[in-house]
Amino acid sequence: MLLDPVGGSPRRLSLDAGCCRVLPVGRHAYLHLIDVTLLEPLPQDTVIHYDLIAALSDGVETNIAQWAPHVLHKGATRPSLVLRSSADDILFGSCRKPHHPSRDGLARADELLTDRIGQADARPAMLMLCGDQVYADDVAGPMLAAIHALIRRLGLYGECLEGAVVSDSEALYDHPASYYRREDLLPAFKSNEALRERFFGGVEKPVFTTANAHNHLVTLAEVMAMYLLVWSPVPWQLIPEPQMPELDPEHTRRWRREKEALRGFRSDLPHAARLLAHVQTLMIFDDHDITDDWNLSAKWETTAYEHPFSRRIVGNALIAYMLCQGWGNRPDVFEELIDDVHALTATPQANDRLDATSQDALIGRVLSFGKWDYVLRTQPTVIVLDTRTRRWRSRRLPSRPSGLMDWESLTDLQHELLDEAAAVIVSPTPMFGVKLIEVIQRICTFTGHALTVDAENWMAHRGAASVMLNIFRHSRTPGNYVILSGDVHYSFAYDVQVRHQDRTPHIWQVTSSGIKNEFPRRLLDWLDRLNRWLYSPRSPLNWFTQRRDLEIRPRLPDQRHRGERVWNGAGIGQIFLDGQGRPARILQHNANGQPSTEFLTSTDTASTTVAVERPNASV
Repeated sequence: MLLDPVGGSPRRLSLDAGCCRVLPVGRHAYLHLIDVTLLEPLPQDTVIHYDLIAALSDGVETNIAQWAPHVLHKGATRPSLVLRSSADDILFGSCRKPHHPSRDGLARADELLTDRIGQADARPAMLMLCGDQVYADDVAGPMLAAIHALIRRLGLYGECLEGAVVSDSEALYDHPASYYRREDLLPAFKSNEALRERFFGGVEKPVFTTANAHNHLVTLAEVMAMYLLVWSPVPWQLIPEPQMPELDPEHTRRWRREKEALRGFRSDLPHAARLLAHVQTLMIFDDHDITDDWNLSAKWETTAYEHPFSRRIVGNALIAYMLCQGWGNRPDVFEELIDDVHALTATPQANDRLDATSQDALIGRVLSFGKWDYVLRTQPTVIVLDTRTRRWRSRRLPSRPSGLMDWESLTDLQHELLDEAAAVIVSPTPMFGVKLIEVIQRICTFTGHALTVDAENWMAHRGAASVMLNIFRHSRTPGNYVILSGDVHYSFAYDVQVRHQDRTPHIWQVTSSGIKNEFPRRLLDWLDRLNRWLYSPRSPLNWFTQRRDLEIRPRLPDQRHRGERVWNGAGIGQIFLDGQGRPARILQHNANGQPSTEFLTSTDTASTTVAVERPNASV
């Protein structure tokens, strides 16, 4: 490994077994997990070129320029990074669905970076991916065919399956229900109706989305192949063009639409990979990284984890998340689990299948793992929340949505915040969302239909909401909070203040979603308009909600046409912070190439209006 700071001396490091773990995941596929401890820190606010150099069996050396030229900028021979001394410039976003027809927000971010690649002070401190980096539960038919082709090409390990009408991964891939009808793989027992309904998207979601879990990934090989295909253009070069299997007319039309959308995704993929090679990138899961509505309620957990087939599906997705996302955030806490993965994959059975007993034991340990969250002691501190695996469950009404974090995990959060002047909190789900949508979610929950509307928000659980608000009020927690979120497929920014306090904490809820996904446009227009009428900052209806002690003022998109408070368009968010950790600018860079959207305060809006009108007045 080579590290070469501009103006400094290059360092060449040997990557031995102590800093490079090699995990076999197939006959021709190996993961390399590189974690290097330096005796002397690298310089901050300086462009640092780097390279990974490998010696081939014939002694010839190869480097990134040879095996990944797509990650290099024009004229460069190596990629580069910058370690910023302050986390005052953060790119962030969520929800990257390959077969959505929009362009890729990561490619848009790469375009922005290209213009300032040589300017250390103009490069972002980090890229924070806030959830749904992959959609394991919503896979296009052509993508699933590519996944199966890559499994065969790399010899990714198979597995035995229990509780389904297929006995192993090979039978799954060849089954007539493998494309668009995977819910049929459950035996037709009455006891499986609840599982089919909750897990495979058997319900329609008329308000927000339509369930699309009919191509839900099942095996560990499928999820690993998905990660390879969404992070890099190289695996696409190893396989032939996906061929459509025999389908009915409706699914044939769907396949063709998805194939066209994937063509655009593949054209943007080299730019997305180049961005990841040049910016420090951190991630946290949300539900679609594993499965829709993951751990929504205590009843959901009982239904999913007590059936061997669904437990295996969730466990496989979580193992793949750990290997392809989670490990890089916090390598030290995963050592034992990585040892367990190596023990599983290093000794496959004679037919290239994983040992079922060992795989189930690993899944049990992964499901009980509790260190997915992490803290970056930057300036300001960045705290990334796990809102999926440590939930505040309702024992009395197990079908009610759980609180996104339980009392113990919220107490841990408060401990991390003590005596900090400012903090950036990454919460995959917004803490303060569009109130009308939250009210609809609450009504559906009350009537027993929480699954129909993705009824997950911080205010849906009184205990979790109350504890979180008390953390904001605490005398030793920060005065300034920025909350970065995604999840909802539209973008917005709120300025929030806690009323009736001697010490008034300032909170900014900033949401960017999705990177490659959007909300149904006409529906969002109506919801936004109704929300403005019913829940304006001065509306008395606010006093009947958890917000009665809060003053919430929306920032307005500068490209609004009819008073919109939310912005509906795929892209990537960017926030600039001042020296006290307060937002200086909030931007949404639109993936379609239109000018970036800035979220303005009412003061900024008035200033802009005056600036526009003044020339006319002078005339």
